[in-house]
Amino acid sequence: MQKTTCDITFSEKVRIYSYDYLKSCKYICGYDSPKHIFTKKLFSTLIGSSQILEDFLDFHGAKNNKDWFFYRELAAAVRHLSLGGYSQKHILNRLVFYDLPNTEEFEEQSEKTLDFVTTAIMKMAPVILDEAKKLNISIPEENFDPDLFPGVLTSEMLDYDIDDEDKDQQKENIVKIASDFLNITENFDQLGFFEPYEINEIKKIIPDTINEVEIRRYEMLVHNLQSSFDTYVIHGGYRFGNRKLKNLRCYFSVVFHLLQQIGRFLHFYERHLLPRSYKTIYKKARKNLAFLVDPDTILDRTINYGLYYACHFLSDGKELARKILNENIERGSITVGIPMKLGFHSRPSLLVARIVQYFGGQVELCVGEDRFDASSVLDIQWAGGKIQKENITKVKFEGDLRALKDIEILASVNYGEDSMGKGIPLPKELKYLR
Repeated sequence: MQKTTCDITFSEKVRIYSYDYLKSCKYICGYDSPKHIFTKKLFSTLIGSSQILEDFLDFHGAKNNKDWFFYRELAAAVRHLSLGGYSQKHILNRLVFYDLPNTEEFEEQSEKTLDFVTTAIMKMAPVILDEAKKLNISIPEENFDPDLFPGVLTSEMLDYDIDDEDKDQQKENIVKIASDFLNITENFDQLGFFEPYEINEIKKIIPDTINEVEIRRYEMLVHNLQSSFDTYVIHGGYRFGNRKLKNLRCYFSVVFHLLQQIGRFLHFYERHLLPRSYKTIYKKARKNLAFLVDPDTILDRTINYGLYYACHFLSDGKELARKILNENIERGSITVGIPMKLGFHSRPSLLVARIVQYFGGQVELCVGEDRFDASSVLDIQWAGGKIQKENITKVKFEGDLRALKDIEILASVNYGEDSMGKGIPLPKELKYLR
């Protein structure tokens, strides 16, 4: 008689749910070095098998059982490190196609990060097998064939026979994507990771300033950017087509995969390595995990590799994004009055500059024959001095039509000031300035 789902015992089920996971660990234990064995296919097998086991154990209360807690923690460790390793392997595989400048040091640090992940998993594999034996889970007799885990790269490429040139591209989509890239970059710059941090400094900012939740937010923003690009701009791959647009995609693609990895590292550190509980079983499990996966190294790779290069590539891509943006924006001009009574002093200059910065396109303030950068508060105030000296009452703004429309709205409420120079509520269209 065939057994129903309810007839299968926990012991039988945990053997079934552990099978591919333990078989992967046994396969890994057959090698002395992680070099070449950790392909995306192996990472994928580790991710899937550890996740289904972790879910099974969680469903049956392993988090609250002293015998099963560590086995469950090891499955979680394998899953998150493998997810980070998969992203890292993807970056290294795609780096030759990204066509990004000066990536030699980045590639070296990428290899170092991948080596950290693979070495940690290799250290965990025999521990996992020993823990399974303690729990009376049988180890699979079969072993994986290495041929099941080939790398993704081959010497062959499929024919390029679908033209993905941008004949039907909508400029507004290109403009929006370039603008969004610049806005993300501006927000990300506030994190300020442009130089290596000492480990003591890193521990001060994780998790209070930098944490999984914050990084996931940026990851989603960059993922949305990449999805919009692939849906509305170019459907094809990296190799052919509009180079400027595809190079821009390379910048936010590498950042996206770095953020994926950072998120996994932070989750693992915050959830599994950061001391939080007073219970002995939890403290013991964390101590054992910290022996297998060095907390200081995972923090170093998170900040001094992941966040450092995410900041680097976002910053490096700004010039290209601005060039693409200014090639595709709809341009125009408006003539508006100057701020009554006080002219272009600090407040109105700042509001105008923030509008221009928000949209990212070029806008110039024209005073006679002179032109001033309207994204610069200092430039606008220089213009203000000329305006006051020559007793000018109206000025022209030229450039990005999107910004001009909002400058016109701002000018209609005297640049957000009353006659005494005090701030007044701004129209709802300018809520991003509040």
